[in-house]
Amino acid sequence: MGYVRKFYVLGFLIVFSGLAKAQPYRQLSAGDFAGEPQRGGLTVASTACFIDLKYDVHARNGHYQLNFYVNLLVDRERSWIDRERVNTSDMLAEILKHEQGHYNINYLEQQELLHVLEGGQYTDNYKEEVSAIFDRIHIKYDQLNKDYDDDTENSRNRKQQASWDKYFQRRLGFTIASR
Repeated sequence: MGYVRKFYVLGFLIVFSGLAKAQPYRQLSAGDFAGEPQRGGLTVASTACFIDLKYDVHARNGHYQLNFYVNLLVDRERSWIDRERVNTSDMLAEILKHEQGHYNINYLEQQELLHVLEGGQYTDNYKEEVSAIFDRIHIKYDQLNKDYDDDTENSRNRKQQASWDKYFQRRLGFTIASR
C-alpha cells in the first residue's frame, strides 16, 4: 500500500460556483495492477493511490473563497500483484478484496478532505491553512491503512478481513448515500 500526495494551487482570481469536485467511488480490477512486483517478503500486492488536490482562489475585501477539486487516483504503474504467488482466481479475488480496502480508506480520506476543506474559512494564509488540513487528515488515514494491514495480517486473517469488510460497507454506504 502506498500513498503519494499531489498538491496544486490553480491561483489567480477565478470565481466558480458550486461544490467541490471529485470523481465517484469505483471498484478495483486486476487491470489496475500493472506495476512490477516487489518480491522477497510476505506482501503479494500493493495499491498505490494518490490524492490530487487543486483549488481556485477568489479574493475580495480580505476574504478568500476557495473552490476545491480533490481526486483520488490509482497509480497503475506503482500498484502491483505478484501473479507468481497469486495464481488462482480465488486467490486473486481475495487479494483484490483486500486491496479494495486500501482504496476504500483513501476514498474515505478524499471524502473527508472534501467536507472539511469546503467548510473551512480561509485568510491570506490559505496555502498553509489548506496544507495543515490536508496533513492532519492524511495522518489519520495513513494510520488507518497501517491498522488495516496489521489487523488483517495483509488479508491472511479472514476473520479480521471480514470485520473490516463490514466496516467499509457501513462507512461507504453512508458516504456514498450522502453525496
